[in-house]
Amino acid sequence: MTELIKVATYAYPEVIPVMTGILPAAWMKYRGALTEIAEEYSDLVPDKRDEDTYDLLPVPSYNKGEWTDPWGCVWTNTAEGMEAIVTGHPYPTRESVKHLKKPSAPGGFPHGFMYLRLEDLRGFEEIMLDFAEEAPELQTVIDAVLEYNLECADHVLKNYPHPMMFFGDDLGHQKALPISPAKWRKYLKPCFAAIYKKFKDAGKYIFMHTDGCIWEIMPDLQEVGVDIVNAQFRANGLDNLERVCKGKIPLHLDLDRQLMPFGTPAQIDEHVYTCIKTLGMKEGGLSINIEIGPDYPLENIRAVFAAVRKYRTMYS
Repeated sequence: MTELIKVATYAYPEVIPVMTGILPAAWMKYRGALTEIAEEYSDLVPDKRDEDTYDLLPVPSYNKGEWTDPWGCVWTNTAEGMEAIVTGHPYPTRESVKHLKKPSAPGGFPHGFMYLRLEDLRGFEEIMLDFAEEAPELQTVIDAVLEYNLECADHVLKNYPHPMMFFGDDLGHQKALPISPAKWRKYLKPCFAAIYKKFKDAGKYIFMHTDGCIWEIMPDLQEVGVDIVNAQFRANGLDNLERVCKGKIPLHLDLDRQLMPFGTPAQIDEHVYTCIKTLGMKEGGLSINIEIGPDYPLENIRAVFAAVRKYRTMYS
């Protein structure tokens, strides 16, 4: 049993597990100085880079420029080493939805596989109008995306033997869900339930990353099969996360990315301490996510690693 599964099942992990993601843009900016920190905190940074790999871009969307995905969505990137965004929506009118075609071959589950896919296909304003007016075209798009995702689930289950499955779909905005919880439960909850059921029936644990303010639907995510939710500190608020999650919904906490570029090392230390003190338990239920961006000063990168190393044994 991995430490993350122990977190998800309240099986007393030895320490609070930590995942670290360093954006390619951060490696490109800091290079050897970041490698030095990564080596100092090698227990928290398993993947390191050197002169041969500082400029490596792992997926096409991190490259500056434009590319089109299998759905016909046009992605644009203006900052090398950062993620692209969709700027070209293939079905911008309700009339065009009549001609919607899903990719012919199933693949994996990229970030934004269900809800964000709807935004990508229609455009944010159009999909918001669809939800507000409950247009029949909304269900048409949902059905197509769900059907494709169910095909992808069958494909992944045949090719991915690991016990925990990782999914990502940003369901929230900075201060609220983009649609009401009631409409989320009506239109989207059944989709996630159908997709995740295939994996639960196969005995898999489900880890779901979802940015934004999603605390109102976290119990729903648990109901549809999510074993551990990767949620953001800033968007949800520590009080909400403690009330909704502690001892009930295992949490992979994304530390405050809006503090890291501007706070002091002392503030970062206090932030990490407060999060772990508030949400941690000796039984489990908490792991930590650290994402390093190019806007973090080096002293703050070092500070967050130092604080996490210091406090992750608080409940050991």
